[in-house]
Amino acid sequence: MDAFSTEDEEALRKFMPAAFGKQDAGVNVEAQIEQARRKIVDERKQAVEKAKDSDDDSDDSDDEDEDDDEYPVTHELIVKTHDRAVTSISLDPSGTRMVTGSNDCSLKLHDFSAMTPNTIRAFKTVDPFETKPSETAESHTIHQVLFSPWSGSQFLVITATPQARIFSRDGEMISEFKKGDMYLRDKNNTKGHTAEVTCAAWHPTNMDLFVTGGIDSTVRIWNVNNRMSQRDVIVHKSRAAGSAGMTRMTAVGWSSAAEGQSSIIVAAAYDGSLVMWGGEGPYHRPAAEIREAHVRDTWTGGLDISADGRLVVTRGGDDTIKLWDTRKFKTPVSQASHPSTSAQYPTSNIRFSPNSTSVITGSETGHLHILNPATLRPEIVTPVTPGSPLITVNWHPKLNQIFTGSANGQTTVLFNPKLSHNGALSVLSKAPKKRHVDDDTSLTTDLDPMGIAGDAVEGGAKLQGGSYSSRHPTIGLTASGKSRDPRRPHMPAVTPFAGTTPDERHVRESIPLSSMRDEDPREALLKYAPKEGEAKLFTGAWDENQPKPIFKDYDSDEEAEERDAKRARR
Repeated sequence: MDAFSTEDEEALRKFMPAAFGKQDAGVNVEAQIEQARRKIVDERKQAVEKAKDSDDDSDDSDDEDEDDDEYPVTHELIVKTHDRAVTSISLDPSGTRMVTGSNDCSLKLHDFSAMTPNTIRAFKTVDPFETKPSETAESHTIHQVLFSPWSGSQFLVITATPQARIFSRDGEMISEFKKGDMYLRDKNNTKGHTAEVTCAAWHPTNMDLFVTGGIDSTVRIWNVNNRMSQRDVIVHKSRAAGSAGMTRMTAVGWSSAAEGQSSIIVAAAYDGSLVMWGGEGPYHRPAAEIREAHVRDTWTGGLDISADGRLVVTRGGDDTIKLWDTRKFKTPVSQASHPSTSAQYPTSNIRFSPNSTSVITGSETGHLHILNPATLRPEIVTPVTPGSPLITVNWHPKLNQIFTGSANGQTTVLFNPKLSHNGALSVLSKAPKKRHVDDDTSLTTDLDPMGIAGDAVEGGAKLQGGSYSSRHPTIGLTASGKSRDPRRPHMPAVTPFAGTTPDERHVRESIPLSSMRDEDPREALLKYAPKEGEAKLFTGAWDENQPKPIFKDYDSDEEAEERDAKRARR
């Protein structure tokens, strides 16, 4: 048999296709990425360049190029999915799934592996308070969304309610943690927060633990496997005059401690204090406390701990950013002036970079500030959403991309093709999705609520003039929510009190022995009544030990009559 020659191999390649299926005509990935380049990178350096000579301008441009290669801010990908301000952004450890929370009381789930350059949108919208489609549920602002740092299978949701919630990565609620009894004065005896939860953080090494802080002046540690009660309660007693020992917890962080010690918990309070506890306990008293870390009665919404647990950065409502050393937790290492947006947006945060060599935060003007942690001076100030406050920031360690959320509902992904990986780059590396005929609204029709198609045929001729609902304006709902269709019964509106009334199933599961309230107490007692011939179960002792009554004996009937006469006179 002759050997397989080179010409035969080339002929086989021409005959056999290199790949099967429909082949893409070709995508210019570099051109798509270049379209995402940002025009302005650093406004601070532009102001400096104007004051220098032309000779220095060439040197500054070289320095600017070096800065471009140092930080992932040269390109951007805009995700516009929310109607109101984006308050929190979180990504799973792999960086493929992103969840955003907003003031529109909804969660948006995004999958970068499924996005294309012309389909940049959320694949699912989740209402954390939705119970049943037929019921009217309450809606509250989303304060914080936190993916588990060790597992991308679930994320924690903190809303303006006393209950934290755990959701799966697909947006299904796994557990809702218990609310405490607000009428108990001692917060150590309640099984959950008695007021709104404002902040939370995951344990740095244990995937089953997380901590929450609320306006009931408590910090509580929870186990994800026990939703009926917290594991530990830390009651923060404020020393501010007139607060009666109660204050609001505004921010909390949980990180590994320096030099291989146990973890630490750091929390900020509305009275201006900054408190630190040992992450593994005991919690009866704080390990360190700074009473006037920030101005009293200002909301310190930004708090983050460095990866090594040595530094803590806070952004207060007193228009300052301060850096603290956990080993000398008394005075700030450095501080800088920075206008606060926590009065209008309490979830305005501040974060360390993955390697703790930078600090990032937003501003009321819509700029992203990358600060030097040693001096808190800006290294780069770049506009993201000019004119709209930048509320939340997040720097993903694996993607090396910066995610920002603004007050106009826009989520922006900043990246650098030389430094970043996957995420926004994977989206721009794909071919745009070809539009289907159903994507063009001018070629499709709506369906009537009763199920009649808009292009229905009457008498053999197609009805002209758009959809059925547009031709029949009486079909639909009035401004008050009532149906205009006389055939459809009116659904009564559910009042806020009726919507929050616990149902029978919730009472039966959460309150022990709650079924006894439906029993008749008389019937419950008669169950223990002895039958004929049986000994008495509870009152049998009285048959032997009951004292016998002894009455006075009268000698004659005259004394008895005299006694009765005296009673009558009385």
